[in-house]
Amino acid sequence: MNYNQLPKIELHLHLDCSLSYKVVQKIDPTITFEEYQHSFIAPPKCTDLVDYLSRAVKGFQLMQTKEQLRLVTLDLLEQLKADNVIYAEIRFAPLLHIAKGLTPVEVVKTVNDAVTEGMQQIDVEARLILCTLRHYSEEESMETIQLVEQFKGTNVVGFDIAGDEAGFPVKNHEKAFAYAKEKNIPCTAHAGEAKGPDSVREVLQHFHPSRIGHGTRSAEDDTLLDFLKKENIHLEVCPTSNIQTNVFDRIEDHSANKIYNAGVSMSINTDSRTITPVTLSSEYTLMEKVFQWEKEHFLKCNLEAVAHSFCSDELKEALKQKINNAYTN
Repeated sequence: MNYNQLPKIELHLHLDCSLSYKVVQKIDPTITFEEYQHSFIAPPKCTDLVDYLSRAVKGFQLMQTKEQLRLVTLDLLEQLKADNVIYAEIRFAPLLHIAKGLTPVEVVKTVNDAVTEGMQQIDVEARLILCTLRHYSEEESMETIQLVEQFKGTNVVGFDIAGDEAGFPVKNHEKAFAYAKEKNIPCTAHAGEAKGPDSVREVLQHFHPSRIGHGTRSAEDDTLLDFLKKENIHLEVCPTSNIQTNVFDRIEDHSANKIYNAGVSMSINTDSRTITPVTLSSEYTLMEKVFQWEKEHFLKCNLEAVAHSFCSDELKEALKQKINNAYTN
């Protein structure tokens, strides 16, 4: 099956982990392809999540000026178009881009404007999710959620927490998620990746997100799977990324199939398009090859992604129609 021809939805995608060599060359022509492969792309197997995350540093170092942020954003939208992704929610942590003097507001405004520009030029729909990070202080988390609120009504549609879940507990971020709930801001949260099902339970209990980033280790606990199904919590599953971060030894061991068969709402995502050098089309091909997934599996995942996306009801309706037409004909 040629999945490139089918329209797709992507909910879990990191901006600073998806720089193509083309855009890296534009920003810093001294970086050779060998260097790019070594520093920006993670090996097929990292020791753990922390080792994997060290590759992201190179990306955000090249995203410290308005023009750099604009170029990287437009580049990613071009990658999405080439992969036939018709809607994507792109996430980034604004506070990682202030090293050269930009204010967090300028960072968000620049990326937001670039998304608007890209959508007009490239014919792909995209929205933005702002991330706090596990090692951030309560103040930094609050600053990030207030940026989401400040940009309400723009392409900024939600809030997330990313980073090293095993190394840092939830305490510093409870206030920000409570604020999000109070202000009716949609939330997702990374969990169940570097730590087991308890990490998912903890995040659900303290942050109350409607989606979980990864969440793949929920499959180790059947009562948790039942809870996720009952509460209609959506898991943003990123298969190859989980092999790289050593959550699973081999793709054959991945829990995506079990989660799907348990009736839990889920979608397939890339996580990143450089650190994990994949496309959604290649991830779909992998799921077909390893788990014998067929068109109806991807139809269901894409419809679940639309239903749990943070965009407007009008856009959801249009996306749903496009997906249904393509997958059922």
